[in-house]
Amino acid sequence: MRDNDRVTSATRQPQTAAETLPPRLIATDLDGTLLRDDKSVSPRTVAALAAAEKAGIEVFFVTGRPARWMDVVSDHVHGHGLAICGNGAAVVDLHGGPGAHRFVKTRELARANALDAVRLLRDAAPGTVYAVEQTYGFYQEPTYPKLHMETPDSLAPAEELLGPDHQAAAEPVLKILAYHPEIDPDAFLTLARLAIGDRADVTRSSPSALLEISGPGVSKASTLALCCAERGISHEQVVAFGDMPNDVEMLTWAGRSYAMGNAHPDVIAAASGRTVANNEDGVAVVIEQLLTELP
Repeated sequence: MRDNDRVTSATRQPQTAAETLPPRLIATDLDGTLLRDDKSVSPRTVAALAAAEKAGIEVFFVTGRPARWMDVVSDHVHGHGLAICGNGAAVVDLHGGPGAHRFVKTRELARANALDAVRLLRDAAPGTVYAVEQTYGFYQEPTYPKLHMETPDSLAPAEELLGPDHQAAAEPVLKILAYHPEIDPDAFLTLARLAIGDRADVTRSSPSALLEISGPGVSKASTLALCCAERGISHEQVVAFGDMPNDVEMLTWAGRSYAMGNAHPDVIAAASGRTVANNEDGVAVVIEQLLTELP
């Protein structure tokens, strides 16, 4: 580890202004961050999350996952029981357990914007295929590959899935997924952001060329900021963890932030510190250290 990698280095760097404030909220990504590669939460991490909550620090899971995939952490919610899902498109109460979650807030992608994004990206990157993530349903084009842990509710071209006559037309669209079988993932992200412009927010969390397209201004960071404002928590009092480009805005916004040892280079550049990899319980390592520093 480098000297400025605060978690494991023997060299202590000068504290930032945010580091002089006791943390009030921990915001952590799941896949590649809190979860090990086998999608488990280690006993050490479970204990660290519980200790943080006992010390009065709220823990928010902030993920690109849809609400229905939150069973991996449903046994580990404390206090408020809220999670930010879909890269900020939904705030979900997990207290009911798997299949019984409640949407507290949704920040949907307008269908007109979604259709514009599909059209523009099809033109810029022929061969792109799409899926549509809604509050309770998942729909995809027939040629969209088997990338997810579920069977789609229906198959049709994206233009039909997003059209007024679709079976779920009354249900909010949280994000669309765009996959390309050949383009480099980072190049695809850059191309899509240029093509779509301000009609939607585009990011990625997969190692493949799979993009996640949300409403304008919708991100993990912006929804986390709303949740913190409701609690009177400033960004300086937030500690955030992440590993992929969809975490960059959140890590930049938080007063203290940590890139995982397995993080994407853009995440390392955005974070104020580093920890060890997800398979080495990097989130727990930091939380344990933070708790020793509490007044």
